[in-house]
Amino acid sequence: MTPEEIKALVRTVPDFPAPGILFRDVTTLISHGKGLSACVDHLADRARAAGAEAIAGMEARGFIFGAAVAARMGVGFIPVRKPGKLPVNTIGIDYALEYGRDRLEIDPTAIPQGQRVVIIDDLIATGGTALAAAELLRMASASVTHALFVIDLPGLHGAARLRDAGLTVEALMDFPGH
Repeated sequence: MTPEEIKALVRTVPDFPAPGILFRDVTTLISHGKGLSACVDHLADRARAAGAEAIAGMEARGFIFGAAVAARMGVGFIPVRKPGKLPVNTIGIDYALEYGRDRLEIDPTAIPQGQRVVIIDDLIATGGTALAAAELLRMASASVTHALFVIDLPGLHGAARLRDAGLTVEALMDFPGH
């Protein structure tokens, strides 16, 4: 399937989570076997081209796409978790959200010194979570130069923020508005 055919599998839900928002729901893509497989293939091709030795994905939908890409490539997956979810000593980073703050954590022993890690998530909006994940992975000695997404919402300028931070950013599709 082409990225355009995959894009047709993404459901748009108006007025969620607030009036005026068009929520791009990947649930319909994930539940479509051929669509999900094609999406993973496209992301894996891009991750291979970036020299990925491991894939990192942020909780929660980044786990779905990231783990599938890692398995397809035969490389490890690094879960970037919400606080308190890992049973070992972690390193973490606090970051700003549109309406508050949040935190991400990883197991730093899961990343060998200098390992080339590609970040994968379902959607790039403002870029805050992906920027925090890149910084956190770099704190753990990973080499992070690429971030891949299923969907970009270019009107929110997240991809531009990541590029300004030195990351190469690619998305399979984009949707105008937010």
